[in-house]
Amino acid sequence: MRALITGITGQDGSYLAQFLLNKGYEVHGIIRRASTFNTERIEHLYVDPHVNGIKFFLHYGDLSDSGQLTDLIYNLKPDEIYHLGAQSHVRVSFDMPEYTGDITGLGALRLLESIRRSGIRARFYQASSSEMFGATPPPQAENTLFYPRSPYAAAKVYAYWMAVNYREAYRLFACNGILFNHESPRRGETFVSRKITRAIAKILAGQQKKLYLGNLQGKRDWGFAPEYVECQWRMLQQDKPDDFVIGTGESHTVEEFVQEAFSYAKLDWHDYVELDDRYLRPTETNELRADCSKAKKILQWSPKIRFRELVRIMVDADMQSLGLTPPNESLKLLQKVGLSWTMDTVKK
Repeated sequence: MRALITGITGQDGSYLAQFLLNKGYEVHGIIRRASTFNTERIEHLYVDPHVNGIKFFLHYGDLSDSGQLTDLIYNLKPDEIYHLGAQSHVRVSFDMPEYTGDITGLGALRLLESIRRSGIRARFYQASSSEMFGATPPPQAENTLFYPRSPYAAAKVYAYWMAVNYREAYRLFACNGILFNHESPRRGETFVSRKITRAIAKILAGQQKKLYLGNLQGKRDWGFAPEYVECQWRMLQQDKPDDFVIGTGESHTVEEFVQEAFSYAKLDWHDYVELDDRYLRPTETNELRADCSKAKKILQWSPKIRFRELVRIMVDADMQSLGLTPPNESLKLLQKVGLSWTMDTVKK
């Protein structure tokens, strides 16, 4: 089996590549050309292309270039395409709405059209987002009304409906995975979960004194990213294409995340956290909480890592990265729930 992944250098892309390689796939990833390297999340997977028998390949490309995407898909002839690439930071989408619409929204359309034009019958996964539900009250399921509250969410709604349209119009095997917040030690440092756990490690190391945050009352359904990429794969193994909500079914505020993380590190968060209006969004999403009954029934999947375990895994990893000695409950937690992911594979 041959898979093509956009956004392979991101959190989900790196875990998915690792997951597929372990299943014997030949994995191809699209990366943007830049003057600096942004491949640290997949460096442990990379093998010199001159070595015989390798199964991991990287290709330069851009979601704004439809011609190049079509050529790549036609030449590679992948069995599965996982579209994870996007401008995915919600707050940044307010500052760069046009760019977000182009890459996050039209990027998906360009890929779908590339599949259609190339004539390749690849199965397509669209990384949709719980942010699409926005102001619609929880719990949110596959048939819940979309009410986007940011340019990012609106772009994702467009991409979602394009996947549905190409499925119905051209009989493409296209699935939408509506994933709720999923985090890990590989999460980008500008996302609030990683911003919190990274700050704790820096505070303990004497490198930082304060942590500045925006809205502490937003409630999210927080899950563990390595578990969620398995769902992406499972969706494309079904007999018929469909859309699925993936989450834990419980929600917690940002303040709860802060409190849990700081208390685990034996710190009082009130001594270190301050609010900064610059991190507030013009329109806010109040609460996201998944109803993933359909995924449990059809995909035979349910989360093993819950909120408290997730927070502790991330705090441990960030403390270890700065040479500190963490409480280190992570390995025990992963073993307890029977996951094959060790702390090394979660961090790298």
